Amino acid sequence: MKADKPLAVVTGASSGIGWELARQFAGHGFDLVVCAEDRRLETTADTLRRVGADVAFVRADLALYDGVEQLHLAVGATGQPVAAAALNAGVSTCGAFLAADLADEARIIDLNIASTVHLARRLLPGMVEAGAGRLLIVSSIASLVPGPYQAVYNASKAFLQSFTEALRDELKGTGVTVTSLLPGVTDTDFFRRAGLEDTLLGSRPAKDDPALVAAQGYAGLMRGRGSVIAGSPATRAGGLAARLLPHALTVPAYRRRARPLRGTRPVPENIARHVRHGRFDKEASA
Repeated sequence: MKADKPLAVVTGASSGIGWELARQFAGHGFDLVVCAEDRRLETTADTLRRVGADVAFVRADLALYDGVEQLHLAVGATGQPVAAAALNAGVSTCGAFLAADLADEARIIDLNIASTVHLARRLLPGMVEAGAGRLLIVSSIASLVPGPYQAVYNASKAFLQSFTEALRDELKGTGVTVTSLLPGVTDTDFFRRAGLEDTLLGSRPAKDDPALVAAQGYAGLMRGRGSVIAGSPATRAGGLAARLLPHALTVPAYRRRARPLRGTRPVPENIARHVRHGRFDKEASA
């Protein structure tokens, strides 16, 4: 890493919004430490180097405590202070909460929430000590609406939104800014990985360009904005409406878009029967 270039850290950098954020940093003169779990990350690093950035890549599962520590050690090994970080890694599932595998729901919490808190706690002290730094936390427009059939995912993004706003207030006067990025429906692998292709949400043909989302997020981060609703004009208008409209209107609309169109029933009948009769317990759910 070159001492005269700022260093940025980007998680979930192998594709989608994370990849485009990494490209934004590289194109604006940053060196990078990028992290993801999949094998595409090495190709990502090679491509960013051709832009002119020095790049270290870390293949790690950030849903694990040790994965976050592995990334933190790699950042420290560069010998450079972190000027900016984009905490973008996240995951979702699709379907009714009572039909979900508990391990899948726990992974959403571990990756979306726990790893973000963990990594922010590792990176922010150095920024505060330096008196400068910019932290971008990728939330979602989904953070603004409770999400039937994505209950844990939307709640995790709401946590990140609240977390970002609290950190931003705590760090006033330190020279460190904290920005939340709220994308809408964006054309990435997210919907396939989450099993959302069989929903109105996932099958929507007109999705936002992740490059546009990343460019708007980067610009907002560099300006020190508190939050950026990113995407097309329609997405930004929808985000503003979600902030203003009551949940009595937004939750049913979200339910229609996120509910699976075909396949298994949203709640297994053996569970639904006991819920209806008020007898849901460990034995009934076995």
